[in-house]
Parts: sequence; C-alpha cells; structure tokens
Amino acid sequence: MLAVLLATLIGLQPLPPHDDVPQPDPAADSAVRLQDVEVVGRPLDEMIRNFVDEVAAPNSGRGIARWSESVCVGVANLQGEPAQYIVDRVSTVAEDIGLKPGAPGCSPNVLIIASADAQAAAQHLVERRSRAFRMGGPGMDRGGAALRAFQASDKPVRWWQVSMPVDSETGARAVRIPGECQAPCDSPYDYAPVVNVFAASRLSTQIVDDIFRTIVIIDVDQIANVSIQQLADYTAMVTFAQIDPEADTSGYASILNVFEQPEAAMSLTDWDKAYLDGLYSAERTRKNMRAGRSEIVSSIRRAHGALRGEED
Repeated sequence: MLAVLLATLIGLQPLPPHDDVPQPDPAADSAVRLQDVEVVGRPLDEMIRNFVDEVAAPNSGRGIARWSESVCVGVANLQGEPAQYIVDRVSTVAEDIGLKPGAPGCSPNVLIIASADAQAAAQHLVERRSRAFRMGGPGMDRGGAALRAFQASDKPVRWWQVSMPVDSETGARAVRIPGECQAPCDSPYDYAPVVNVFAASRLSTQIVDDIFRTIVIIDVDQIANVSIQQLADYTAMVTFAQIDPEADTSGYASILNVFEQPEAAMSLTDWDKAYLDGLYSAERTRKNMRAGRSEIVSSIRRAHGALRGEED
C-alpha cells in the first residue's frame, strides 16, 4: 500500500489560600506603602504577530504558502478505524478552511505515514524518492539543511512540504523546474514559464505561493499519551500551514503543544482555527514580504473577531 501511495505521490503536479499565612498586625505603628505595581497585558495584535513570526516557516525568499484548491489525504501503515479517522478528520479541517477534500480513491497529495522507526522511514523515503522532497525549483522547499533535520528529527511527528510560486490569476506555475520544458524544447523560452501580468504594480503581485505536497511521518512509539483526535488535529495543523518544527508555542493555547502538554488542547483551539482561517482568507497580494505577512496578520485578527462574535 505504501509503495502505491508513494508512486502516486511522485506523479502529482491554575494557589489555594493557606491558614498559616501571617496576617497583618492592626496595632502596627506605621503603615508600609508598597511600590506601585503595573500589570501589563499583551495586545491581541501583538500576540498574533508574534505567533506568526514564531511558527510561520515560508521557504527561503518566498511568502507564506497555503493550499489552493483540493487535497487528497492518504494514510499508510495504519489499519482500519484509526487510519479512516485521521483521513476523515484532516479532510474535515480542509473543508472548514475552504478546501475541497478528495473523494475515496483520489490521488493523495497529503501522505501520512506511521512507523515504529520514524527516523529510518524518513531517511529511506528521502533516499528512494528524493524528487518528492526536492524538485529543484527555486523557492519550492526549505532547503538541504532543513531536509537533513527532517531525517534526523526525534519528534513524535515530522513533516515536509513542497510549495510552488504560481500565477494567482491562472494557477499556472511561475518557476522553472529543471528538466521540464514545453514542446518543442528547442528555445530557452520553452524552459521558462510565461506569466502574463494583468496589472503592473510596485506594491502588489499576482505571484503567490501554493503548497501542493505534504509528507507527515508519525512515530507510533511516541504518541501513546495523546488521543486519536489530538493526533489528527495536530497533523491537520502542520499539513495546512507552513509550521516551523522548532517553533516555541508554549505561550499560546495551541494544538501544537499537545505532545508536551496533552491536557492543554483536546483538538484544534480557537487560536489554531483563527490562524488557519486568517491564512486562508488573506489576499496575499503584497509584493513586499513583510507587508504580505502583515496582510495575513490582519486577516487572522479578523478571524479572531469572528470567533468571538460566534461565542457571544
């Protein structure tokens, strides 16, 4: 089954009070005035921006990527109900953020692999199917160092994504892939994609980055403390957003903390949902990368507002 999925993948374009606490002496001769104490809260906008800066891991020189249209989830090395639950749950999250889940029998572009030796599985996949991890086009992956870290990771879940700069107007790729050309392949122009610019601007761009492949490897020996829903939701989070594997999210209520604090989140939190909703609602039209990130931050802020409105 794994070989079939891989072959298909390659072909895809809270202190209680204590009684013994000393009480103040009412007969004291003089009162002692404490220094003023200032309690500083963190504005929501600042928290969102810090979270994006912490977790977002776009490819070098590129903007933050997301999936564009449809996803097809495949699971290998898991049997029966657990495998089907993960497929169904990840597909449900996809639908919630506006993507189209694939029908049964579709060609998987999200491959989730369970293994008792996840490190060996990762190394084997990279050696045998290197083209699935690095296609050679600029800005399509996080680079060789990140791929080596993926193979050597000792985390319960590791992931690798491939994205592509595309024309937002047509969906056509906007980057050259080595070895590929358009017939008749006898001119340099046949090897480079042609992008028709509809409105030239120094501030906006019609070139955006789309994820088109995610490979997730689960270490079955390290997931005993989490539920199947927690595992599936964690997998969905790292599948539909470019998440830095080394991100410190301990200061946020997120499913990303589930392996360090299993009781902290039973599923995707409102914070996680707002992040995904904001990412998939943003226009991503800013040419400047910092401005483009601010565009996504603003979209996440609106998503938080919408979630609060639903709760009210």
